[in-house]
Amino acid sequence: MTMTENDRLLLNAYIAGELDPAHALEFEQRLADDSALADERARIEALRGAMRERLPRETASPALRRRVAALARPQPFAANWRAGRAAMAASVAVAFAAGSLATLVAIGPGDREPVSELLVASHMRAMMASQPIDVASSDRHTVKPWFNGKLPQSPRVVDLAAQGFPLAGGRIDVIGLTPAPTLVYRARQHVISLTALPASRFAAAPVRPVDGYNVVEWTDGPLTYWAVSDVAAAELESFAKAFRAGEAVP
Repeated sequence: MTMTENDRLLLNAYIAGELDPAHALEFEQRLADDSALADERARIEALRGAMRERLPRETASPALRRRVAALARPQPFAANWRAGRAAMAASVAVAFAAGSLATLVAIGPGDREPVSELLVASHMRAMMASQPIDVASSDRHTVKPWFNGKLPQSPRVVDLAAQGFPLAGGRIDVIGLTPAPTLVYRARQHVISLTALPASRFAAAPVRPVDGYNVVEWTDGPLTYWAVSDVAAAELESFAKAFRAGEAVP
């Protein structure tokens, strides 16, 4: 399907998190049905991730912080309706700038995102979509090449059908503004999301269940793998053990 300008506007709004939940869910269903739209999403997110990883992050100067703080101070109410409307627009703009500045200051280049929570949220979003995958295939030789060219690094892809965890396909998630490959396996009627993140930025750490979902992680070379599912913790550990021991696609 040919992408329109409106499609591109909606896609950028979706990536930026500007759509409300209902429209975001509707757009995710479109992404699942439109491969061209899904490929454009992957391209944009990969570009954003590369820029975030390779370009230095600028921090707000003390002078800029003082200027924003001064603008945010309460101002006298306007004397007429026209002036009041202009003041309201200015207040919204200042509030947005102050919020963005606070976010930049709070995050900082050295902070770590709550990885478990982000991954569980990503898994839940995928489960709410019409399909939890961008590419559907039980063939690891199909899924592995699909990631190549879309992301700087692709994960190991292991055939675990004999162990009771058949491969269903893959998708691209965005974790902390970093595009990440996610393999999707099944355990009977359950779904296991296995996301690979750069170990240098998302280091392995002790994890615990989040909102009823179990999380298992391990590091393999430059990548840290995070498995998320609502299966029992022991079964998810068995999946992780089988994946680590399995033979990957070259």
